[in-house]
Amino acid sequence: MNINILNDLSYGMYIISTKYMNKNVGCFVNTVSQITSENPIISVSINKSNYTNEALNIGNKFAISILSEKTDSQLIGKFGFFSSKDTDKFDGIEYSEICGIPVVTNNICGYLICEVINIIDCETHNIVLARVIDGEKLTDNIPMTYKYYHEVIKGKVPKTAPTYKKEKVEVKNMGKYVCKICGYVYDNSKEEIKFEDLPDSWVCPLCGVPKNMFEKVEE
Repeated sequence: MNINILNDLSYGMYIISTKYMNKNVGCFVNTVSQITSENPIISVSINKSNYTNEALNIGNKFAISILSEKTDSQLIGKFGFFSSKDTDKFDGIEYSEICGIPVVTNNICGYLICEVINIIDCETHNIVLARVIDGEKLTDNIPMTYKYYHEVIKGKVPKTAPTYKKEKVEVKNMGKYVCKICGYVYDNSKEEIKFEDLPDSWVCPLCGVPKNMFEKVEE
């Protein structure tokens, strides 16, 4: 089977958020689908190892923030490559409390408030079925697709994502450095400033970790 045919399936970009043990938690997902039109029901695929999945198994409400092409890529990195278990992902992030749920509002298209009605076990992932109980369109920004995330932002896929496939980093010289958190590649041959000359204050443009979290790729 040619597994790459799955790349032709279309996806959006979303942040799932909820309250868990009096703490704001959330994660990045790319698989949200509308199932019904009347009393709308949606589905979300989420990795079982994800801390937010644990929260959804106990809590009954969550929010979906629909990301736009104007959403800061570092917000995606923060929610996609770190765990709410040991990181306050909402620190320094624009969000509002709606229906008692934290909703990320940074340049999003809009949001949905959902109530869990069923959880289906799908081996490595759970499919969460939820009824939409509230929602609002906030801007006319263009929704961010997974294609845009990959081809324009040059974003990577978290290992917990349903669409994750291990990527090989092709190296033709000694001028590439890879982020150990999100896999972002800094290629000296494509940048105006060599990695070695970047200031110590420089951070990964995708997940925001410091320069010392990059490692040089050897041939």
